[in-house]
Amino acid sequence: MNIIVVGGGGREHAIIKSLKKNKTINKIYALPGNGGMADDAECVDIGAKDIDAIVDFAVKNNIDFAVVAPDDPLVLGAVDALTAKGIPCFGPDKRAAIIEGSKVFSKNLMKKYSIPTAEYEVFSDIEKALDYVKTAPVPVVIKADGLALGKGVLICNTRDEAEKAVKTIMEDKIFGESGNSVVIEEFLTGPEVSVLSFTDGKTVVPMISSMDHKRARDNDEGLNTGGMGTVAPNPHYTPEIARRCMDEIFIPTVKAMNSEGRTFKGCLYFGLMLTPKGPKVIEYNCRFGDPETQVVLPLLKTDLFEIMKAVSEERLSDISVEFSDKSACCVIMASDGYPEKYEKGFEIKVNGELDGDMFIAGAKMSDGKLLTNGGRVLGVTAVADDLKSAVDKAYREIEKVSFENAYYRKDIGKRALEAVKEA
Repeated sequence: MNIIVVGGGGREHAIIKSLKKNKTINKIYALPGNGGMADDAECVDIGAKDIDAIVDFAVKNNIDFAVVAPDDPLVLGAVDALTAKGIPCFGPDKRAAIIEGSKVFSKNLMKKYSIPTAEYEVFSDIEKALDYVKTAPVPVVIKADGLALGKGVLICNTRDEAEKAVKTIMEDKIFGESGNSVVIEEFLTGPEVSVLSFTDGKTVVPMISSMDHKRARDNDEGLNTGGMGTVAPNPHYTPEIARRCMDEIFIPTVKAMNSEGRTFKGCLYFGLMLTPKGPKVIEYNCRFGDPETQVVLPLLKTDLFEIMKAVSEERLSDISVEFSDKSACCVIMASDGYPEKYEKGFEIKVNGELDGDMFIAGAKMSDGKLLTNGGRVLGVTAVADDLKSAVDKAYREIEKVSFENAYYRKDIGKRALEAVKEA
């Protein structure tokens, strides 16, 4: 069995490490992968958005199964192109991937099918958007319609900030064409929860919950990033809330997509806010989250490849998906200055053996040395019997890793541990 995993970050590294546990898999290719995952997969220098080259490689190398992990190739139709050549895939087709590809689509879907979410307005005219924020209640949330590397959401505490955000997105085009339209929505309060779910369009199997830490700096300060660390499970996500989410959000979303002729098969990510009025959807993603994947998959007991095949073949109900009752913590080590300007090209060194997983995101091999090559460089994940032990262990292990200009938050898991104490 030969497999390709499209993508090149920490999420893909976590997926590959999990897939390697299946003994029927002979070869895993990462397209493009990165220098830090070369021990786990053969990296091929094909960009994740180069759909034609991906399909050509898959056909020429007799690929039996493809996992398309990032949002861009999913939204561009990589699964459609591979499927057309007879290659089974894990991931939604282009019509279903729009649930992340367009925030306008997803918000309108939720309104149409009464799925709880924040109140909102949509604007494609900048003057109308600016007029609206002059009187909108603050804080207010401004979102670019399209994909923006997880950074297209701006929380504005004043109307001046809101006006600046609208201009930054729609006039300055910091997110390119993704900013042609904006969603302006009410600011919700409450704990955030990430729930990744396997679905074949008929059955929904939520994975273990997690808590992301988006802000660049300690105490949830600084700019939004792609994620600076995660813990799982999320202590705010109680069995009662899980039942409500299944009944009010998860199943209704899958049914809504079916009704729209956009059946979703793959990993459907629910970004939730547990508000005083109940759980509401902040966002959908059409794929595994990053870095949520780095804490969720190490807790998965069931064979990941068997699940992915079952999703592809629409027989997910035949699989019993089980997770460990342990806890996990992932701390992201980044280049200082991320998510803005940062230097790269520094050697990554590990002092001794790690008692846990190191998932490489932004790195390359040069003259036999592993060098930093991105903003989020790597994540260290530790698993333990309880959350505090997992957090403590992750921080012990990350001290073994070093490179010049390294930065990581010192408070990953702090909010979760406070919630455990209050429970």
